[in-house]
Amino acid sequence: MTLVGDLHEEHGAVYTERGGVDVVDHYGRPERTHRAVRNGVGVIEMGYGVLVVEGDDRVDFVDNAVSNRVPDADGEGCYALLLDPQGRIETELFVYNAGERLLCFTPPARLDPLLADWREKIFIQDVELWDASADFGVFGVHGPRSTEKVASVLNHAGAPEEPFSFVRGSMADVGVTVVATDAPTGEEGYEVVCPADQAEELFDTLLTRGNAAIPVGYRTWDTLTAEAGTPLFESELEGRIPNVVGVRSALDFDKGCYVGQEVISKVENRGQPSQRLVGLLPQERPEADAAVFAGDEAVGEVTRAVESPLLDSPVALAFVDYDLPDRDDDLTVRVDGEAVTAELARLPFVEGSARSGRLPRYSDSEATSGESA
Repeated sequence: MTLVGDLHEEHGAVYTERGGVDVVDHYGRPERTHRAVRNGVGVIEMGYGVLVVEGDDRVDFVDNAVSNRVPDADGEGCYALLLDPQGRIETELFVYNAGERLLCFTPPARLDPLLADWREKIFIQDVELWDASADFGVFGVHGPRSTEKVASVLNHAGAPEEPFSFVRGSMADVGVTVVATDAPTGEEGYEVVCPADQAEELFDTLLTRGNAAIPVGYRTWDTLTAEAGTPLFESELEGRIPNVVGVRSALDFDKGCYVGQEVISKVENRGQPSQRLVGLLPQERPEADAAVFAGDEAVGEVTRAVESPLLDSPVALAFVDYDLPDRDDDLTVRVDGEAVTAELARLPFVEGSARSGRLPRYSDSEATSGESA
């Protein structure tokens, strides 16, 4: 899916498959790259499917389908979920109001099912849909110096501030849209969108012009987002109820009915879901799906575990019984069939220049989902 393969290879890229498409895994020494992002700024080519929605009823049509309020003003966006009738997450969406159209960024493997589903639901509405994934290049710019980086190369606009707001300008001779992210890496962050045929020029500009930046692959993306406590679609979101994941930033509890909304409201009114997403500090790194035990009782499972370059130790995200953080149990995880001691950890594991807007929360006043070890 990469639009800048030659440039990736010049930097020593190693590829992997992710969500049905080829992406950069790393450029060599991903742990060193991770530390460089935490101290400066990195650039990653993002793999999205892009759905365009046009027509007079575009905002109402998408708003009626997703879990969050779709903004009706140009230059604004939101993070939202599409749910099935049982309230389980089918896909995540980053929805941007670009004036005469909405741009919906989604995991690439979910684009075709989403397009087919929405086309079936068009009746008398003035709505047109099409796959525009091949039309755009998208690059993430993340790190405590990302604002300085964007400012050093962006012309005709200042960097946007509110999450999912965006501005239009240019970088070198490339027309771009710069979106403020919700800090999924735990650092200041932006996504820069350009026409696909100018992606190589933009990638080169982001790396070599203005303030220094380094190229980043998805292996580093995984460790950065894990340290930040950000749930990802493939590992934490897909097939789960949003209340369990704690992604309150994707939910509007006051908006009208959408598919799955009744389930979400029932769980919210009950006061707590059956499980919650927490951080674990295991002595050894477990595999995804490894069981979590409190004594002899199975209380959950690991969704993702990485070696944290900042902590120089394994960290894991896991779904566990909701009341587990309030109990005083000795926890273990299974690694190669053996019980390995683990401790609950408050999320995020690492404090960066910003806090992820997707940190698990289970009430409007709660900051994070875990308890200090």
